[in-house]
Amino acid sequence: MSENRNSARKYAAGGGSDNSCGVEPLRAVIYARYSSSGQREESIEGQLRDCYEFAKKHGIIVIGEYIDKAMTGRVDRRPDFQRMMRDSEKGRFNCVLLWKMDRFARNRYDSAMYKYKLKKNGIRIFYAKETIPDGPEGIILESVMEGYAEYYSENLAQNVKRGNYDSALELKTLGKTCLGLKTGPDGRYVIDQAEAVLVRRIFEEYAEGERAKDIFERLNAEGYRTSRGGKFNKNSLRRILSNKKYIGIYEYEDIYVENGIPAIITDKDLFEKVQGMLKINHDAPARGKAQNFLLTTKLYCGLCGSPMIGDGGTSHTGKAYAYYSCTKRKRSRSCKKETVPKDWIEDLVVSELVKIVHNDELIEQIADRVMEYQKREKDNSGLHALEIRQKENEKAISNMLAAIEAGIITPSTKTRLMELEADRADIEKGIAHELLAEPEFERDQIIYFLERFRSGDIKDEAYRIMLVDTFLNAVYLYDDDHLVLVMNYSGENCKISLKLVEKALSDGDCKGSAFAPSGALKSSFSLMKNCFFITIYYCNRKILFQENE
Repeated sequence: MSENRNSARKYAAGGGSDNSCGVEPLRAVIYARYSSSGQREESIEGQLRDCYEFAKKHGIIVIGEYIDKAMTGRVDRRPDFQRMMRDSEKGRFNCVLLWKMDRFARNRYDSAMYKYKLKKNGIRIFYAKETIPDGPEGIILESVMEGYAEYYSENLAQNVKRGNYDSALELKTLGKTCLGLKTGPDGRYVIDQAEAVLVRRIFEEYAEGERAKDIFERLNAEGYRTSRGGKFNKNSLRRILSNKKYIGIYEYEDIYVENGIPAIITDKDLFEKVQGMLKINHDAPARGKAQNFLLTTKLYCGLCGSPMIGDGGTSHTGKAYAYYSCTKRKRSRSCKKETVPKDWIEDLVVSELVKIVHNDELIEQIADRVMEYQKREKDNSGLHALEIRQKENEKAISNMLAAIEAGIITPSTKTRLMELEADRADIEKGIAHELLAEPEFERDQIIYFLERFRSGDIKDEAYRIMLVDTFLNAVYLYDDDHLVLVMNYSGENCKISLKLVEKALSDGDCKGSAFAPSGALKSSFSLMKNCFFITIYYCNRKILFQENE
């Protein structure tokens, strides 16, 4: 088994994008799980193999694995799953690969809550074997669930914030402290003398011109750890060097108190010198800075159907640039597809998605589909089975009581009645649990959450990711001045291939419009065989417009 896993890692290591140009690809971890019912440990190997193949195909670097064996997805008490969630806060990876959606969680509410947490940490989720898990309506409903989770989280945060503000007025610690400081008997900050020595050392070495990398590598080698127990890195070092608590400043919202905390760095000139050095180093142009390629796993070559992956480089003037390139052309030179600038294609796609969310008629149709999907899911859920059992149980109890009223009283009838009463209690408990786990949404709520997409900032990276993940299935890009967007809209199996796209275009089922990337934009969209397409024509030299009848 370990040999198979090693071969999978070796297979993945041989793929991926060429990183010699200075663009860092997506760094992923794989989460794999099998339940104790009907599955064996070998299924983990299959999940890993498919995930590594997916990573190679899309130029994603796999840096780790999280595996839960014989663990059900209906609960979140899974050791490696929880470890992955904790590690997501440390910035070591920016995406998670799963075999299928149900590996993450089977409980819809848990799924939305944890995906919301990952997105808050800047992490995207990809599925190796599902282009559209549970159908497009499921993706829309998942987005609504995430909006609900966000509302719940923000509401909870407001309640917590009120309590924190009261504590801050008394200069008390709020949650976790930082390296060198701890909570005293009165709830306020006190200096941890052993760790304070380390804080002063970090400030002094950085002020003397030591590289941040040299400092944190030396600390790790000597066995030192951060306040959270992890290894030091450039981010944790920067947080320490910019922390005003170390010069005695207590800050929380509009509360600002000098000398509100015992100062570890008593030399304020040293602190200010470090802040100046941090600003210079932060503002300096960084070659090879990681790019977030928005259309990873969504953008495909219109000539050969292969994925187009993020790539980039640096010009002779030192200016960094990024683009998408066809994997077949990149690896074997067997495709003639030209590269496309990253910013241009991403801005183009996002602008089309923004127009979609402003289409009232389309939003209404999507809401109807989601309601149908939600009802279908409920009918197939454990809740539906429990409700049937509840009706049967109530009928049996009524029959038993009628028999007793008729004078049929035996030890057996009494025992049977007690069994039915106990069964009723279990059923009611199960129904309450299912209702809590899978809240049902009204149509107005779904429309409300979908319309929230209209208020986003088109330049905000989180908003752009949310648009793409929710509404976009695939983009097929051609060299003859057009591209095709395939949307998550309808159809239970909406995995779109290049062959299907070509057939749709040749049949004339999709309308299109034309524009220049730097000029005016106008496009239309239509339904084709349960799939939602947008065809866009563009010209780099002049503005064209021609609508297909």
